Amino acid sequence: MFAEKNGLIKVSSRNLFGTQFEKPNAKTIRRDRNAAGPNLFEREEILRILNACDPQLKAMVLLGINGGLGNTDVAQLCKSRIDFTTGWLDYPRPKTEISRRIPLWPETLEVLQEWLPHRPKSTDPANAGLVFLTVKGNRWARVNRSEDGKYTAIDALSARFKKLLRSLDINGRRSLGFYCLRHCFETYGGESRDQVAVNAVMGHVDPSMAANYRHRISDERLHFVVNVVRDWLFGEQKEEAEK
Repeated sequence: MFAEKNGLIKVSSRNLFGTQFEKPNAKTIRRDRNAAGPNLFEREEILRILNACDPQLKAMVLLGINGGLGNTDVAQLCKSRIDFTTGWLDYPRPKTEISRRIPLWPETLEVLQEWLPHRPKSTDPANAGLVFLTVKGNRWARVNRSEDGKYTAIDALSARFKKLLRSLDINGRRSLGFYCLRHCFETYGGESRDQVAVNAVMGHVDPSMAANYRHRISDERLHFVVNVVRDWLFGEQKEEAEK
């Protein structure tokens, strides 16, 4: 442990905590995952969620399923990252700083443009350029520092989204939350059979030798991946609209 390795404690961490902090084996982890059920929304569930959202939450949900953005991604998203003329989101993933270029769906761009004029004023100048803010002008996911120096992680987006799931009775499986939209993009985007392009949109770290030699992925491939997910989600609605 950190304290032991850096000489902050003299007693071995094993003597302090025994085996309680040992990582469970792979079988135990798989068993718990099987018991919890998949961290995945079905098509009808996402459509119900979108229909029940206010413009701000709807825009965040669309970014989640359109490009695999997670809680921190949307909480730190700046308006300057979105090109409404070309429809591209150029946004390195905050967790890893892996570059991402994501083609945004027309539905996503439309809701973003609907939301931005109504965005609350920021309480902190550092947040002035953010796309999403709570009604009090704060980031949806942030870390607060109290006067006594203690840090507290706040994820208002998770709380807001889980409240919506409960109201829609979409809370029967453990671990369902906003981050599951990222799982959805990975899963349904995989039907494109272009895992390299899926990884690029998701901002995955790729330690392979191929990634070391690969310097770009064509816009056509990125468009194809996100449109596979769009067709899966809105396909029937688009067909009805075209009749």
